[in-house]
Amino acid sequence: MSAVLDDLWRVRAMTSDDLSQVLDIENVSYNYPWSRGIFEDCMRMGYHCQVMSEGGSGICAYGLVSTAVGEAHLLNLCVAPVFRRTGMARYLLSHLIKIAREHDAYVMYLEVRPSNRGAISLYKQLGFYEIGRRPNYYPAENGREEAVVLSLDIA
Repeated sequence: MSAVLDDLWRVRAMTSDDLSQVLDIENVSYNYPWSRGIFEDCMRMGYHCQVMSEGGSGICAYGLVSTAVGEAHLLNLCVAPVFRRTGMARYLLSHLIKIAREHDAYVMYLEVRPSNRGAISLYKQLGFYEIGRRPNYYPAENGREEAVVLSLDIA
């Protein structure tokens, strides 16, 4: 990560005060967004919930990862539409991987919709590889959509 980006982009722990902005991004980004309660539960459970801002702007992106018994699971990673394709997702995901390593995780898993080609491309560029599929995982317009399960060795 470059010093310029480190000076421009800030990542910190999510708080309950951030949830309105996080939910605004969530709701414009997904057809089936997480509820406030899901985010609150993640914070209450001690998951690593992070928000990202640029300069003096409000929250531009957020990510959540759980860690336990040597494993990390990326639960959600989202960038506000106006900030997409700026490198923010890569920067934030790198930060989340670092957190997972600091909590003794040696592998990170995630699920992604097969239709989310941009996310899959980013994950594969960072070294994630497909290890399987979960049928009927995501709600979809015509029933359910499978999930692609990806893994990254982070030890």
